[in-house]
Amino acid sequence: MLALDVGEKRVGVAVCDETQTLARPLLTLRRASKKEDFARLAVVCREHAIEKVIVGAAQDTARRRRPQAQRVRRYAAELQAALSLPIEFWDERYSSVDAQERLASSSRKARAKGDIDSAAAAIILQEYLDAMNNDQLTMINAR
Repeated sequence: MLALDVGEKRVGVAVCDETQTLARPLLTLRRASKKEDFARLAVVCREHAIEKVIVGAAQDTARRRRPQAQRVRRYAAELQAALSLPIEFWDERYSSVDAQERLASSSRKARAKGDIDSAAAAIILQEYLDAMNNDQLTMINAR
């Protein structure tokens, strides 16, 4: 699986291991056009034999879609058409904040925004994997 933290300027990308147990940051793409973004993501999907994409989409506490989440959903719909892979959404409300805190407390400095973006994607994917592996998967696809 591959996870994306889609922002206005960058897309954080993470992958999981073959056992679908552990997620890790992979890279951060600087956004260009959707066509270029999707072409680069297609290469990543081929290189890592990706079968499903998890996309972070924040919701507020009342489970309404925020404007950014609506933009992410449009981006994901176009990405799904380009990749022909299933896409699921996961609530990523605090993933960037969590990533920033984790990187700041680690031995390396969280200087680059790209580190935060790919770490946020890894958090999104790890939360998804943990829920899936504990039979507690509640996606936000239909909401």
